[in-house]
Amino acid sequence: MSNTNTGTVKWFNEEKGYGFIAQENGPDVFVHFRAISGEGFKTLKEGQAVSFGVEQGQKGPQAVNVIPQ
Repeated sequence: MSNTNTGTVKWFNEEKGYGFIAQENGPDVFVHFRAISGEGFKTLKEGQAVSFGVEQGQKGPQAVNVIPQ
C-alpha cells in the first residue's frame, strides 16, 4: 500500500456500494464500501473529504483504508 492520500468523494452509490474519489494530486480512484473504515453502515457523501491509501486492483487503482474526515 502506498502513502496516505487525500481527496474528495466525486460520487458514491449507496445501493451498489461503490463510487469514486477525486484525488488532490492524481487520477480518480475507485472506492468500494468494504474499504471504508468504521463500524455499521458504510457510505460516503458527494463532496466529503477523505484520506485513503491506494492499491492496484483488477481494473486499476482502488482506495483502501478510507477514513472520512
